[in-house]
Amino acid sequence: MKILIVDDHAIVRRGMISLLREHFNDAEFGEAEDSRHGFVLALEKTWDLVLVDINMKGRSGLDLIRDIKGVKPALPVLVVSAHPEKDYAVRALKLGAAGYVSKQSAADILFSAVRRVLAGGRYVSPALAEQLAGSLAGVSGVGSHDALSNRELQVLKMIASGKSLKEIGAELALSEKTVATYRARISEKMGLPTNVDLTRYAMRHGLVD
Repeated sequence: MKILIVDDHAIVRRGMISLLREHFNDAEFGEAEDSRHGFVLALEKTWDLVLVDINMKGRSGLDLIRDIKGVKPALPVLVVSAHPEKDYAVRALKLGAAGYVSKQSAADILFSAVRRVLAGGRYVSPALAEQLAGSLAGVSGVGSHDALSNRELQVLKMIASGKSLKEIGAELALSEKTVATYRARISEKMGLPTNVDLTRYAMRHGLVD
């Protein structure tokens, strides 16, 4: 069994390897610190499962899911993220992810999710299942941020958390000009011209803690 872990924190990668080895003694692990390296490794070698974080410098984990599924549609990808399910899980599943696990979850949840995905299934928590059902029924309450791209949603959340365009650019490895372009697109799509408007919207829809 071969598992690739893509996360920008070395401590997190090593921690997951240590945990998973308790239940998967014969597993071999690969590590990547960003989406670019993760995609290269995903193509170069044969894997049974890829564990992906969402928030990484450069291309996000959501971009990586799309890239992997475009080339290896049968390779299962399980998201393990610090972001709550309500933020990105539905998007990840629509891109082809086989499940979504919060890093705040107990270790047993991670083990269960990995087992289920390796067996060819999907892992969806009861809370996420309810969210998916509401979304299909058209009563999810999600507002116009559904029209945003994955990167635009990420930038919106960072703006709402009080970060400047320069700080966002540094964290995402983007130029300040590029971030400003994302900011303009967000305002245009959502009809919210100021950062105050965007922040109020994000808070009202639970996009920031």
